[in-house]
Amino acid sequence: MEISNKILLSHGSGGRLSHELIEKVFKFRFSNALLNQGDDSAEFRIRNSEFRMAFTTDTYVVKPLFFPGGDIGRLAVCGTVNDLAMKGAQPLYLSVGFIIEEGLSLETLEKVVDSMAIAAKEASVSIVTGDTKVVDKGACDGLFINTTGVGVIPEGVNVSGSLAAPGDAVIISGSIGDHGAAVINARNNFGLSGNLLSDAAPLGGLVNAILKAGKVKALRDPTRGGMATTLNEIADQSKVTINIEEGKIPIKPEVKGACEMLGLDPLYVANEGKLIAIVPGEDVDNILKAMRQDPLGKDAAIIGKIEAGKPQVLLTTFLGSRRPLMMLEGEALPRIC
Repeated sequence: MEISNKILLSHGSGGRLSHELIEKVFKFRFSNALLNQGDDSAEFRIRNSEFRMAFTTDTYVVKPLFFPGGDIGRLAVCGTVNDLAMKGAQPLYLSVGFIIEEGLSLETLEKVVDSMAIAAKEASVSIVTGDTKVVDKGACDGLFINTTGVGVIPEGVNVSGSLAAPGDAVIISGSIGDHGAAVINARNNFGLSGNLLSDAAPLGGLVNAILKAGKVKALRDPTRGGMATTLNEIADQSKVTINIEEGKIPIKPEVKGACEMLGLDPLYVANEGKLIAIVPGEDVDNILKAMRQDPLGKDAAIIGKIEAGKPQVLLTTFLGSRRPLMMLEGEALPRIC
């Protein structure tokens, strides 16, 4: 299917249209060995250096700027740190670019920057460079932030979405949909009941615990497009079938209730403090135990397995039937990160 001749909000969803845009516009023109790895961070060595590096960038346009459990600043730091961690890297340094709309209050900017400083300390990274631009009123929605990160991948660590194989287990580190539900509730002042909080958090410590406990094939944080889209990305990279069991997916009752009220499927709702780990069957028990000992992985669960077959994700329902779980179509929650 051809992409639209105009950019739509759906092209920023992280779903099918986002992937078409990347493949047909950007990857087609920028194609190179590092870009074509297709992971959350590019992995490279500097000439003959012994160090393996991870490098990533992301831009945050979330609306509203502040929401229960976080804000655009915390989101920017955590999101970039987590993309490095999904390569098994130790995050080291960040750059930050601010695009500020004329008229934004200095107090708001200071609150965001303070939040970034706290999150960076929490993640054990340093913000070492950056840029600031101010644009005309109406040219952006208050504040946009770009963050770029670099980290070091330890020797012996080899993590990629292309390494999943039949027999591997699929683990989620905790309940899904928390971030998206919190942001959409705050954005629209729905006043939905329950403790709807974003899960935005740096995952480097949890990843370190996982890597010490056993072998890991793939790591991904299911952000835009949610868990379902992320699993489809892994299935496509590794050319495997992923079978997920609906009854084993942890979802908080308040998130499930909010999604039902809003007509959303929590499997497609964004997360900012969760990860998916693909691990060999012989290491799954040790890794699951290690995850559950970390506060960010205390609700970790095995939700499925990797099978031989064409690249696809299948959901085994509560009734025992199987149905395809596709990439996100359209844009249910724009401006979520």
